[in-house]
Amino acid sequence: MTSEPAPPARTTYVLFDVDGTLMDAVDNQRRVWATWAERYGLDADEVYQVALRTRPMETFAQVVPGEDPHACLAALHELEDEDVRTGDYQAFDGACDLLRDLPPGSWALVTSNYEHRVRGRFSRTGLPAPGVIVDAAAVEEGKPSPVPYLQAAALLSADPASCLVIEDAPSGVRSGLSAGMTVWGVNSEVAVEGVHRHFATLREAVPHILAFAGAEALTARPSGAPSR
Repeated sequence: MTSEPAPPARTTYVLFDVDGTLMDAVDNQRRVWATWAERYGLDADEVYQVALRTRPMETFAQVVPGEDPHACLAALHELEDEDVRTGDYQAFDGACDLLRDLPPGSWALVTSNYEHRVRGRFSRTGLPAPGVIVDAAAVEEGKPSPVPYLQAAALLSADPASCLVIEDAPSGVRSGLSAGMTVWGVNSEVAVEGVHRHFATLREAVPHILAFAGAEALTARPSGAPSR
């Protein structure tokens, strides 16, 4: 009796940020933070500018230092969960085809959000979800620490040096770089400092990401052929 040889181990992997990279959620984030700020009698724009630079508990410490941070977080989570159920989300052009064409087991999501929200948004927009999602609950140190991306690599049994990070924000870029990974930036006219390559849109990056992941043949799908 003969047995088929085991498939070769993967040598390259792609790790994606979510918000701003695969999915446009800026308006949703603004709306959630504006509603939260209104509850505490704060200026929505000022709160949002702080929230862009910090994790929620750090945001609360700056904008409502006298309030119970856990109560603040519970209120924010309530608003975010409601937004997942009712908000209007759009995947960036190219995201769906890209994720469907990547080889199984070759990619993961690394997000500062929570897994149940990511899966809810992906389900609503038709994006396929991977087996590995490193979220805010999975790590004690978030971006720009290298920990989230290193944990994703470990879960994929990947050498960090063989990983490509796709990001849109400075904190995520620093996280990937400090993890010793290749980092490409997308969805901005100006390149984020430190990226190895820059693409103004995710769509422009799609064939290059697939080539990195060893999926070149899949980029040649005939015009009009359906995605898998």
